[in-house]
Amino acid sequence: MRHPLEGESVRDQVDTIVIGAGVAGLTAARLLARAGRRVVVLEARDRVGGRVWTDRRDGLVTDLGASWIHGITRSPVAEAAEAFGMAMVEFTVGGYQPDSRPIAYFGPDGERLPDVAAQRFTGDIRTLDAALVEVVAASDPDASYRDVTEAALAAQTWDAERTQRVREFLEHRAEEQYGAWIEDLAAHGLDDDSIDGDEVVFPDGYDRLPEHLAAGLDIRLEHVVSHVRWSADGVVVTTDRGVFTADTAVVTAPVGVLHSPEFVVEPPLPDPVAGALGRLEMNAFEKVFLRFPTKFWDDGVYAIRQQGPESRWWHSWYDLTDLHGTPTLLTFAAGPTARATRAWDRDQVVESVLAQLRRLYGERVPQPSTVHITAWQDDPFARGSYAYMTVGSTTADHDDLATPVGGVLHLAGEATWTDDPATVPAALYSGHRAASNILGRELPIDEVWAD
Repeated sequence: MRHPLEGESVRDQVDTIVIGAGVAGLTAARLLARAGRRVVVLEARDRVGGRVWTDRRDGLVTDLGASWIHGITRSPVAEAAEAFGMAMVEFTVGGYQPDSRPIAYFGPDGERLPDVAAQRFTGDIRTLDAALVEVVAASDPDASYRDVTEAALAAQTWDAERTQRVREFLEHRAEEQYGAWIEDLAAHGLDDDSIDGDEVVFPDGYDRLPEHLAAGLDIRLEHVVSHVRWSADGVVVTTDRGVFTADTAVVTAPVGVLHSPEFVVEPPLPDPVAGALGRLEMNAFEKVFLRFPTKFWDDGVYAIRQQGPESRWWHSWYDLTDLHGTPTLLTFAAGPTARATRAWDRDQVVESVLAQLRRLYGERVPQPSTVHITAWQDDPFARGSYAYMTVGSTTADHDDLATPVGGVLHLAGEATWTDDPATVPAALYSGHRAASNILGRELPIDEVWAD
């Protein structure tokens, strides 16, 4: 083990240091501890969970970070939640799909589309998506999602108006799925946009998952890591509360933190890790929850969507009323909208959203009684909500980011899992992989939630 630099004081020496007490870090730590290793988890926040964060300040449950399990079939998170006794409610969104559940579509004039018109629109989207499969597969390495969608649109025989409505949908989908403008997202950026099985939400809060995973672990909260030094001899981690040394480390800091000059890895990460990291970026994606004294929107729909120029910022609202019985709509500030409104105060954001709702529903739209607006872009320990593939990136970059470094450093987190990145299952899988790599054997994944 390499000794600390002169002037540094060693606080603890363990077998493995895990940086970050999100789902990835807690999964890795839990498995390693069960295998008998001495593990310490260093967490910058005053809580566990990372980007799984539930707010209960108003007496209701609001998941400010992760909300859904997008497909419970063969999902380790669904199995863990069931093992931990977490209540789940089916709420199948189907990604940013056109008609996976009933949707009230409003045209550019602010009037609700008749069923026939809405069905034609959703049929156009499915036609375009079918055409996209071959276009994306044949795309150049530096193609953007805009490039491939425009190529697929050009192959249709639609008039300008019909084409524009579908183009808007594709722009909104890129933003809402990855918090990125369509021209900044790689052509393969939505390759993982598939759902297997029902989707569920947690009426008692998603944070119950990391709380269960954290049970019994040595977790040091409010320890901000600034420096990770690695060598063949091991790892030295510097925090604002002392220095920790170990044989190995699992780094689960988000991509935004890994890019930050305030988080230094020395020597610098080698390829292929460095190359993959350079092609991934943290997105801009914020949630806006609006709770109302009365429900004013359409019955029998799970979402409201509008088309046309007015939809540039606010285009989709999701009805969360059934979760707790309080009339609630959720919308997203995504991509350019999140950046443009970043410096706005709460009232500015709310009035901007309400202006669009009032286009559709008139003056019966009241002022909300409660509002929650996230600010992940301004969170120094996240610097965004999740990672996306920039132009020039490939799906392999996710797994390449997790390539073990020097036999001692292991990166994990939602951005390091190819099959379903930007999700809690990806984080859990990546933590499991890191622990398996450190121990040199494949661990049964159900050990994560075993008693």
